[in-house]
Order: sequence, then structure tokens, then C-alpha cells
Amino acid sequence: MRVTVQDIINRLTEPAGFLESKVDRVTAGSADAVVRGIAVTFAASYSVLQRAVEVGANLVITHEGTFYSHQEEYEGLEASPVFQDKLRLMESGDLTVYRFHDAPHRYVPDIMTQGLVQALDWEDYVDKHLQTAAIVTLPEEMSLPDIAEFVKRKLNLPYLRYVGDRSSRCSRIGITVGYRGGGAHAIPLCLKESLDLLIAGEGPEWETPEYMGDAAAQGRGPSLLLLGHAASEEPGMACVADRLREFFPGIPIHDIPSGPLIRVI
Repeated sequence: MRVTVQDIINRLTEPAGFLESKVDRVTAGSADAVVRGIAVTFAASYSVLQRAVEVGANLVITHEGTFYSHQEEYEGLEASPVFQDKLRLMESGDLTVYRFHDAPHRYVPDIMTQGLVQALDWEDYVDKHLQTAAIVTLPEEMSLPDIAEFVKRKLNLPYLRYVGDRSSRCSRIGITVGYRGGGAHAIPLCLKESLDLLIAGEGPEWETPEYMGDAAAQGRGPSLLLLGHAASEEPGMACVADRLREFFPGIPIHDIPSGPLIRVI
């Protein structure tokens, strides 16, 4: 069966309903290209693109922008040899790149959040899915260090960052992905849902972490665990890959994690 990039896009965006997005679009290649294989990733890094070519994929579905900008604005980058080498790799590999950012966050529930919940094996403990978070109540309280070790093991992470009282015990947990750790979103969520702990991707360090630090200094909760943006959303893109395998069983689908770029020295 002949399947084009546009066929893939139509199937992926259908659960999101009517969607206006400035970033969800084909950013390289052609929507008319016939799909031979698909690589699904959080970020279409140079290494991920190389891997896509190696496995024979000619469509790369990426959650984040290819050229270091959420809005895919490249002014000032074109002269960079890094930009040019990446562009040449996409052209020589006959790759079409589709940015799939807003639509997965419009799924009900948000498939990016759902992916993280599934990766933590906490699906049975979900009280409710909100538009931008999932609320989980564990059957038994766990200490903050124990939860941190559990999360690192489940997500294969070398480290986490935290704010709060290490001796605190937590059962009601909010889970939010990507850049939803900012104060305008995270602090009201903690208050409204009476959270013991918020697990987030990232956000400005002087917003939610400062609030959590003040709370801890006053002998209050909640606490905060920061996974990193990629670590929080790669499980969601793995779910996207699983959906594609159901929708298009005749096409090879490759889930290619970006892997952690920021390391501790």
C-alpha cells in the first residue's frame, strides 16, 4: 500500500481535532513523499538523523524543532557550518522531517503526559488527567529519595534535580512534561490539587524552585523533581511510535531516543 507523508500526518493529527499550529508542519522534504520507514524522536539531532538514514527511514517525526528554535526561525543560523552540515545530511539522506509538537498535546489525554505516566507504571494510580498534567495518588506514601530512585530507574536517568525536604513523604503527585514547570502553571497546580510532589520537565529556575524552596524553609510542602525536558517527553514520543505501528503495520517504525545531552561534571 502506497502511504505518503501526508497520509501519516492526517492519521496522527486526527485525534487532536481541528488544530491551528504555527510549528506543526513539514520542515524539510515533501509531504508528497512515499514513506519507506519512519523514525520517531523527541529531537531531530544530527545523531538521530544519522541513525534514521542507517535504518532506512525517510520520514523523521520530531517533537521539537530541528534547528534550535521553537518557532523554526533560522535567521542568523544559515551561515553556521553546524546548520549547513545538518541540512546536507537531511538532503543527502532524502529525509522528510515533520514537526509534531502541538497536536500530541491536544490528544485526550495528552499523549506526552500519558507516555510519562506509562513509563513510570503509574497508570493504575491516576486520579485524573488534566489538559496539562496528570494527578496520581500512590497507594502508600514514599519518601522523596525513594521516589527519586524509582524515577531514575524507570526512566534510565543518571540524575535528577530536586527542591524540598528530603525527609518528606509523598503520595499525591502531579506529573507534567516539557516546559510546564514554570511558576504560572506549576504553582497553582500544586495548590489546587494539594500535591505532595510535582514531577516536571523543566522551567525557569527562579520561579517554581524558588517557591518550593520558600515552602521548605517554612516547614511546608510540596517538593519538586525536575527530569529535564527531553527525559519528560521521550516516553510520549515512544507512545507515538506505538500508535504508528498500529496504524501502519506495513511500515518499519523506529523509536530513536535523543538521549541526554546535558551532563554533570
